[in-house]
Amino acid sequence: MRDGRRAWSIGAAAALVLAVHAHAGARPSDVPPELGYNYGEIETPRIAAMGGALRAYGNSLEGLFLNPANMAATRVYHIGALAQIWPEVSRQTYGAGIVDSVVSSARVAGGLGGTWSSQDPDGVEREWIDLRFALAFPFSDSFYAGVGGRYLRLAEEGLEPLEPSAATGGLDAEPIVNGFALDAGTTLRLGDAFAVSLVGNNLNSPGTGFQPTSVAGGVGFATRELTIEADVLADFTSYEDTTLRAMGGIEYLLSGNYPLRLGYRYDDGQDSHALSGGVGYIDQSLSAELAVRRGIVGDGYTAIFIGFKYHVDSSGLTPSPADTF
Repeated sequence: MRDGRRAWSIGAAAALVLAVHAHAGARPSDVPPELGYNYGEIETPRIAAMGGALRAYGNSLEGLFLNPANMAATRVYHIGALAQIWPEVSRQTYGAGIVDSVVSSARVAGGLGGTWSSQDPDGVEREWIDLRFALAFPFSDSFYAGVGGRYLRLAEEGLEPLEPSAATGGLDAEPIVNGFALDAGTTLRLGDAFAVSLVGNNLNSPGTGFQPTSVAGGVGFATRELTIEADVLADFTSYEDTTLRAMGGIEYLLSGNYPLRLGYRYDDGQDSHALSGGVGYIDQSLSAELAVRRGIVGDGYTAIFIGFKYHVDSSGLTPSPADTF
């Protein structure tokens, strides 16, 4: 019971952050819009706290949003909710997801998630819906592969240079992006403690910076209490030339229930460096997590990430893994 109260105290603090932000005064953001859009990536608190470096060891919802192959790496049935608040960017994101690798008798893991985001309503006035779905299969105890699709509908109505007219308003209220993209990923476990991954995003080349085509690799080391990972990503679309993002993170599970995380991210395209950190509470039935990222070189910004998960696999409502695998 005490552990449950600790988890919900994190939730109460998160709700307070959201309430304070919702009542803050509105004004156009001074931060470049591309920084707040964050390449269309959806990050859970664990992803954000690790600097984005979880392509080798990010399972559950982290697998759905980062590397679909990893949904098959563990036997879980998780339902989660997430939120992001970027004060300087005037962005807010809310969403939910579900990942199941227990119920299917064919050993196929599946995930479904969706988010709604609003950015700079008094400036660029950008709003988008991002839907994700993915499937993964464990070809062996050490090799997993997955594919995913993402649907993006994005509209932008602010910062017009001219007053609305027949000439300037041809796309008024119409989405800038309205289409699907394809992701694919693989993960190879090398023994009990090492893993490597390869992930491609938007591989069908949508041809827009809102859905940038990229390829990333990750190398990780993990024990029961400690996870260390480093990822590198090549972005072929967002800028005129190919740019790189380098990420690294470390996670330590204190007393079996309290993850402590630190991360770093370098963005070649934006010439920026960011540090991140996070805490949480995890037990057999639920988790509550909080992360903060701060830009320390380049445009200064803060991003707050909040997430909750309910572990259906621990409730007795799903078949035993022994019955399905």
